[in-house]
Amino acid sequence: MFSQLRYLSDSEREHVHARTAEVLADLGLRVDSERGRQILVDAGATVGADGRVRIPQRLLEESIEAAPKALALGGRRPGWEFPLNAGEFTLLADGGATRVYDCTLGDLRPATDDDWVTSTRLQDAIDDIGCYWSMVDPQDAGTGLTDHAADYASYVAGIFRYFTKHVQDSPDSPEAARALLEVLDVVFGGRDEVKRRHPYSFLMTPVSPLVLEGGHIDAWLEVRGWDIPVAAMPMPLMGATAPASLFSTLVAANAETLGTLCLVQAAEPGTPFIHAPVTAVMEPRSGRYFAGAIEGSIMNAAATEMARHYGLPAEASGGGTDRFEPGIQAAYEKASTSLLSTLSRPDVLVGPGLLAGATVYCREQLIIDVEVFRLCERAVRGLDCAEDKWLREDLEAAGPGGTFLGQPSTRRNVRAGEWQLPQLGFRDSWEAFASAGRPGIVEEAGEKADRLLASHTPLPLGEDVERELEAIVTRAKAG
Repeated sequence: MFSQLRYLSDSEREHVHARTAEVLADLGLRVDSERGRQILVDAGATVGADGRVRIPQRLLEESIEAAPKALALGGRRPGWEFPLNAGEFTLLADGGATRVYDCTLGDLRPATDDDWVTSTRLQDAIDDIGCYWSMVDPQDAGTGLTDHAADYASYVAGIFRYFTKHVQDSPDSPEAARALLEVLDVVFGGRDEVKRRHPYSFLMTPVSPLVLEGGHIDAWLEVRGWDIPVAAMPMPLMGATAPASLFSTLVAANAETLGTLCLVQAAEPGTPFIHAPVTAVMEPRSGRYFAGAIEGSIMNAAATEMARHYGLPAEASGGGTDRFEPGIQAAYEKASTSLLSTLSRPDVLVGPGLLAGATVYCREQLIIDVEVFRLCERAVRGLDCAEDKWLREDLEAAGPGGTFLGQPSTRRNVRAGEWQLPQLGFRDSWEAFASAGRPGIVEEAGEKADRLLASHTPLPLGEDVERELEAIVTRAKAG
C-alpha cells in the first residue's frame, strides 16, 4: 500500500481552515489590481477604509466548491498527459537561477542563453520531470524572464521548442499575456485544443504577507476563456514575511492561496486551480532564506494536506539547499527535505536542480536530485502486503539456512519493482572501486547529462509553426 506522511489531524485541518477564513474575512488582503478588486466586490467581498479586500466565509466556501477537483495537464508531446488528484506524482525542476555552478571550473559564473537552452532540453529528456519552469534566467540575451510582449512571445515560443510536456509560467502584463495566447494558438492549433489539453498553467505568486499582485492579476484576466489552470504560489518566509511560528505561517500561506482562488473563481467560475504555496523559514542568524531548513518541508507537507482537505490538486516544494556546490551538505539537506515533501504525496513537486537557495543552477545536481526523488517515490510506494507477495512456497523450499537467489520469484520481483535499482553511484568492492579510478558521483552525473543531451532531440515544432511564431514576435515588436 502507499505510504503517506500526515502532520495534521482532521481537527487540526479544520483549525487551519477556520483561522484562514478569519484572516480573509477580518484582516483582509491588499489587492493591487482595480479590476481584481471590483471582481471580488461584485462577488460579495468588501473593501474597507484601509483599502483591504475582505472575503466573507460564504464566498470562500463557494469558491472552493467551484474549483474542479480533477483534471489532466497536457503538453505538446503526443499522448503525454499527467492526471491531477489521481495519486500520481511528477517533478518540476526549480527555477530562476542567475548563476551556474560549473563543475569543470569548480566555480560560479553568470547564466547564459546556452545554459537556458541546454537546461530546457535536459528537462525534456528526463521522464521524471513532467512540468517546466525556466531553471535559469539568462543574463546575456533576450530569452530571460521579462514582461515585454515581444520578449515574452520569443521566450515562451522557445520553451515549447525545447520542452514538450507541461509548461507552467507567469506573464507579468496584459500585453505579455496576449502574446502568450497567440503562441498557444499557433503551437496547439487553436483555443479549443488548448482548453482540451491544458498544456500551460498560469503561475500566480501572491506577495507575503497578504498581497495579491496587480501585474499577475491583470495578466491572468487577459487569458480568461482558455481554461488555463492557475497555480497559486505565495512564498511566505517564517520570521520575515510571515509570523514566527509554523502554524501561523501555514495559515498565512493558505490564506494567500485561497484568496487567489476566490479571485479566480469570481472572475471565471470553474477555472482549474492548483493549491501550490511554498512555505519557508528565515535563517535567524542572518535573516536570509533558509533553503535547507527541515521546517520548510514540514510546512510544505502540511500545506499539501490542506490541499487534500479541500479536494484540490496540490503542488509542493522540497529539495532545497543553502550550499553553492554539490557535496555532503547539499546531499543531506536535499534528501531530508525531499523525503518529507514526497511522503505528503503532492501531484507536482518542485525542487530538483538548483543550489544556494534556488539561485544557482548545476546540471550535475539536477541529475543527482532526480535520483534522490526516485528513492523518495519508492518510499511512497511503501510495502505491498498482497497475497502474491507472501512467498510461502519459496520459504518452504529453501528451508532453514537456505538461499533464495535461484528462486524465479527473486528474478521476477527484482524486475517488478520490489527493489529500487539506483541509476547513480558505485556499489561494488573497494578493489573494484580503486581499479575504476575511484569515480565521483558528480562526475558520473555530468556524464549522464551528456548522454541524455546527446541522445534526446525534442519533437520539432515544424516549419509552418516556426514561421508563424516569428511573425508573432515581429508584430509584438512593432506594436
